[in-house]
Amino acid sequence: VSRLLGYEGVEVINPEGGKDDAEEEAQRGRWKQEERDGYWKMMHKYIGSDVTSMVTLPVIIFEPMTMLQKMAELMEYSHLLDLADESEDPYMRLVYASSWAISVYFAYQRTWKPFNPILGETYEMVNHGGITFLAEQVSHHPPMSAGHAENEHFTYDVTSKLKTKFLGNSVDV
Repeated sequence: VSRLLGYEGVEVINPEGGKDDAEEEAQRGRWKQEERDGYWKMMHKYIGSDVTSMVTLPVIIFEPMTMLQKMAELMEYSHLLDLADESEDPYMRLVYASSWAISVYFAYQRTWKPFNPILGETYEMVNHGGITFLAEQVSHHPPMSAGHAENEHFTYDVTSKLKTKFLGNSVDV
């Protein structure tokens, strides 16, 4: 992993060292141009492909949770749906429901990738503010998850099917 990220040969630099060795110290652990070219040639064959099962990613970029747990995070502000159900004013119902729809984006503030659950893995969250949430990994390749949440005010179903395409200098998700 450290070689992949370009940290090979990292050493502590003497803070009292002179400027004579600063350039040499700064170049340690950097990629050589030949290594960059070789890596690019290797990645070039993935352009236009679904890379979810082709590329092995270093574990350091993963969030310490599974996609099923990330789906359960969407229920964090579900009390807004309860308020929408209890409201008599149709405009306030719209305000509460829209606020909940926008609140799910807080789960995407962390850009680390969650781990893919194994096929058949389940996650259950019981009595979180009166909500029962159950999710299951229904397919491994491509990774697909299904979740269901309910209480006395609403029923919510969610599916997750991640599709990626490597475009050369970017990834389409």
